[in-house]
Formats: sequence, structure tokens, C-alpha cells
Amino acid sequence: MKKALITGISGQDGSFLAEFLLKKGYDVHGIVMRVDLEDVSHRLVNIIHLLDNIKLHSAELESFPSIIKVFDLVKPDECYHFAAQSFVDYSFDSEFSTINVNLNGTHNILAALKMIVPTCKLYFAGSSEMFGKVESSPQDENTPFKPRSVYGISKVAGFHLSTNYREHYGLFCCNGILFNHESERRGFEFVTRKITSSVAKIKLGKQKFLQLGNLDARRDWGYAPEYVKAMWLMLQHKNPDDFVIGTGVTHSVRDFVEIAFNTLNLNWEKYIEINKEFFRPSDRVELRANPEKARNLLGWTPEIKFEKIVEKMVLSDYELLKSNQ
Repeated sequence: MKKALITGISGQDGSFLAEFLLKKGYDVHGIVMRVDLEDVSHRLVNIIHLLDNIKLHSAELESFPSIIKVFDLVKPDECYHFAAQSFVDYSFDSEFSTINVNLNGTHNILAALKMIVPTCKLYFAGSSEMFGKVESSPQDENTPFKPRSVYGISKVAGFHLSTNYREHYGLFCCNGILFNHESERRGFEFVTRKITSSVAKIKLGKQKFLQLGNLDARRDWGYAPEYVKAMWLMLQHKNPDDFVIGTGVTHSVRDFVEIAFNTLNLNWEKYIEINKEFFRPSDRVELRANPEKARNLLGWTPEIKFEKIVEKMVLSDYELLKSNQ
């Protein structure tokens, strides 16, 4: 039985990957913060249904001794490194903690892997934010990185660290450069979940308006459960490599809003207020994936369409809020 260790297992991607690996017959372990174990029903809500089938270990990414202890105990065959400060806007306000968690945390994971289980395969979660101020679209594995956020900078540094451990030490390290992927488990701080949860609240009379920034900003949005399969496929590939994962199709925030409100038979124009404080300079850039390499080498292609993703998120939030009334 293969062992997998997932950092950030309680997040959107970590929880879906845990479900996926359990179905594959893996022995699944996850790293969480100690405070998470003290408030399981709230902080571990995404994996609460899995707790009888997975093993959790408390550790701090910034603490090399605690990371070493987990690796020595678990000795995983595969490690999926998701844990990070991943909210882009927050990274501007908290630059030092973002760099510390995302860069030093990744370095600690790589160093522990090299020291304890050098045969373990590693997946590093990159991001389309690494591309930043791109000059051409779509973006593939050869597109230069020009990050325009502290989060993007920290991910580029982690990417190069992972690549260095692969090339210098011969470790099996794969970098997944994932474009936006959403689901019913997306954090409420992200604009997609902000929209879907607000639509549900408006429908139930719990909210009157929704403030948003640039409605013309475009993103390549996919469905998270499909993207975790791509991560797993990377570690099953014969050679470690880097892969861009996305749909290759972009939609505007306006598109997302319109579908979200239509799902509950609401006219979005009656409820949207534009707040320019939410505008980001990078919104002028089209980040769009070219996933051809993943399609050709991994056999991976996305299937769930954009409209269906939005509908699933809205209906999930509506049922959740309705049940809590």
C-alpha cells in the first residue's frame, strides 16, 4: 500500500486529493497545524468526513524539526505540498509571513524529503500567479515568470527550489503550475466563493448587495476535483517534470456573476456595486493556460464546463445557508 503525505490537507485541493487517493487504496496522511486539531468541526470542515480513514500530524511548516519528525514517522512514497498562504490580496498586506510560510516552508519540506526519504516523489503546487505580467497568451511551461504579487514571487522561488532539488540531488520533484480552479470547498476569501455565497444570501434575504472590483477581469477557471487527478498523474509519470494545468479558456468576472445570479433566477444588475478598491493592476493581463503538454504526456483533459462549476457552487451555498436557517 502506497503512503501519501499531504500538506494543507484541510484545504480545497488537499481534501479532494485525500478523497481521490483513498479511492486509489493509498494510506493517506496529512499535516495540519496544532490549532486545527483543537477546533475540528470548523478548521477541518473539508475533511471531517474523512477523519476515520486518514492520519493527521501536527507540524508547522516554518519549523524544520517538526517537519523532519513527520517525515521520519510516515516515510511517504508520495508527498503533495499544498500548504501556503495562498490568498493573493492578503500577501500584499503580510509580505513577511507570506514569504516565510511559502518559501521557507517549501525549503523545509524539500530538505526533509532529501534527508529522510529521498525516494519519495514530491508534487509542488505552483500557480498561474507566477506568470504575472505576461507578454503573450496563452502561457505554457516555457513562458517566462514575471510575478506581480508577493504570493507569486514566493511561488516562483518555491518552483526554483523544487527544480534545484530535482536537478542537483536527483529527487523526483514535479511542479504543477495550476490556473484558477474552483469548487464548493473554495475559501470564502476568494472572489468566486464570495460571489456564490452572496448570491445565496441575497436569494434568502440575508444580504442586499454585492461589492466587486473589475468585472472585465478574465481568468482560466476549472474544477478542482479534476485538477487533483492531474497532480497524481504527474507523480505516476516516468520522469519528474513541470506541467501547466488549466482549461485554455477564459471567462470574465461578469460572466461568473451573470451565471451565478441566473442560477437562482436573479437579475445580477440589481445587486452589484463596483468598488475600485478591489481592482488589481494584474487584472489587465489575460492569464490563460496552454495545457497541451499535460494532455499529450499525462492524458489529462478537463471535462466539467465553466457554467456547471458556477452552478454547483451556487446551489451548494444556497443549500448550506438554507439548512442553517
